[in-house]
Amino acid sequence: MIYLIYGSNFTRTREKMREILATQLKKDPDASYFRFEIDTWEPSRLEELIASKGLFQKKLVVILDNLLADKEVSKEILENIKSLAESENIFVFIESTLTKEVIKKMERVALKVQCFDDEEVAEKEEKFKIFTLADAFGAKDKKKLWILYQKALRSYIAHEQIHGILFWQVKAMLMSLQAKSAKESGLNPYVYSKSLRFAKNYTEDELKKLSTELVRTYHESRRGIIDFESALERFVLSI
Repeated sequence: MIYLIYGSNFTRTREKMREILATQLKKDPDASYFRFEIDTWEPSRLEELIASKGLFQKKLVVILDNLLADKEVSKEILENIKSLAESENIFVFIESTLTKEVIKKMERVALKVQCFDDEEVAEKEEKFKIFTLADAFGAKDKKKLWILYQKALRSYIAHEQIHGILFWQVKAMLMSLQAKSAKESGLNPYVYSKSLRFAKNYTEDELKKLSTELVRTYHESRRGIIDFESALERFVLSI
């Protein structure tokens, strides 16, 4: 069984992926769950995943994250696409971009195909000012930060963008603390002055720990060690 979710809107495609995953795991709480990205994919696993059935599980749920973007992997998968579609296991493909040829091949066999592009949410994204997140973070206003965080998600701002603006603010506060002037810090005078004021809400050690935590969150999520969205939410609530 195949589901295909694709499109340039990162937030919407991930939301749909989680929705499908949650639905399948609710139907079968004991199902095994696997997730593969291009750097963790092993070609030898394909046949195994198609045929495998856990000893006690009814089926496997497999997330294949942007694998079709790789020509060699895509060729291998498409050669076996009929077997994936006929398998009792569930394969959820999530892709940023796909060629029309690949989409047509997938549409012939997939149970469901959905596309989420940025155009449909461009207007909402424009209405949300992402730097308000940095200001609430700098002011150490947890309540306001949480409200803005939720508003950002409702406006389809990607978690990566939220992480990026928070990391930028931490760096700016540290740079303003460690420099004697805007010129020395390398920051715009307005940003330097504002960040220096915000930095008074934290100790230097706190800022260093926050910076380390954001870096760790990003890299561990990329390696699949932690769930990026859950970790970012915990970070916002910890301020």
